[in-house]
Amino acid sequence: MSVREEKILSLPGLSGRLLVLSSKFLVFSRRRKEFSFFWFLLVGKKSVWIRPQGREGERMARVSPEELMRRLEQGKPVPAILLLGEEPYLRDACRTQLIERFVPEASRTWAVSRYSAERGETQAAFEQAQTLPMLSPQQVVFLEDVEAIEKLGEKNRDEAVAQLGAYLENPAPFTLLVVEATGLDQRMKLGKLLAEKTLVVECGLGENAGERQAAAVALARAIGKEQGVEFEKGAAEDLAEFVAADLMRLKTEIDKLATFAAEKKVIGRADVSALVISEKTTTVWELADLLASRQPKKALEFLDRLLRDGEEPLSMLGAMAWMYRKLIEASEVKGVTNGWQAARALGMRPEQAELALQNARKISKPRLLAGLHALRNADDRLKGGGAEPRTVMEFLVAQLTGEPQLARTSGR
Repeated sequence: MSVREEKILSLPGLSGRLLVLSSKFLVFSRRRKEFSFFWFLLVGKKSVWIRPQGREGERMARVSPEELMRRLEQGKPVPAILLLGEEPYLRDACRTQLIERFVPEASRTWAVSRYSAERGETQAAFEQAQTLPMLSPQQVVFLEDVEAIEKLGEKNRDEAVAQLGAYLENPAPFTLLVVEATGLDQRMKLGKLLAEKTLVVECGLGENAGERQAAAVALARAIGKEQGVEFEKGAAEDLAEFVAADLMRLKTEIDKLATFAAEKKVIGRADVSALVISEKTTTVWELADLLASRQPKKALEFLDRLLRDGEEPLSMLGAMAWMYRKLIEASEVKGVTNGWQAARALGMRPEQAELALQNARKISKPRLLAGLHALRNADDRLKGGGAEPRTVMEFLVAQLTGEPQLARTSGR
């Protein structure tokens, strides 16, 4: 397998050598004497040249969230930022830090604005960016879902890109414009414009499963350290695998595990196994549509497949209860139109949040509450040890796909 070295776009203040190994990027830090995939961090004294390769055509050079904060701390002016990537946790972290840095807490009601290109609010975002903020020397304007501009008709797309270009040529000195996208086609005008005129911040962990896992493990240890807890050997790896490197859920689970660890200050592998629902088990999300549309035959066939694949009934029950609670939360979420927006509110991966939104609209809240009651009854039966687990689970599915009255009657 060949390894080649390339010198490309200069990033002042960073150093190292960029090595491309089988089309994947490794960064070597001379000071730390190690390679790192973690957000493609580069550490050192000299400048380096970077040209990552990406989704469509040649990819724009990016910096990590940490490098963004270092640049801001050094007082370097950044009139516009692109948060690019599909990891909600990293995007949330960047948003939070940008708001805290640029807008006083007392002024955030007036000096922080959020718009969505998907909802047709692009022009409104630029107008706000050019309007002096109230009660604050600076404002932060977020324009989410910018990739939606790529899907517009040619005339509307060109108009939106022209508006963005005009603003970026003469940005308001009192505004930090933050545009967000999960991915952009670098062959189109929009991607080329943003690559040239904004500071692009990497908000993803890449597509390679091994790299995502390694990054999640490293972040788990860092978050644990912030909360004053350490991971027993193998525990961070187990947690990253259980949550499938979903950083938003990783943070939520560490909060829970840190509380459980209490004075012990150590999170063990047994703690992770006991308290964290495996992402593999949460394939029961596929059950949601069957339950919502009351398809008992298909739901029972799906249950049978999970049991034959070795899923434990108690773990499945825990995942289903978690799913029902999330469906209830999703039914109460207002003002969101897609999974990416719902992901922040629900603390879930975008694809799961999308499923939650869809199915929460199909199941009434009384039926969801009745389902939780049926799940508690099933949990009592399984833990009581007197019933055959498969029978308990099959009866539960029959309840959840039946009329609400059945679930209420079974609890008597």
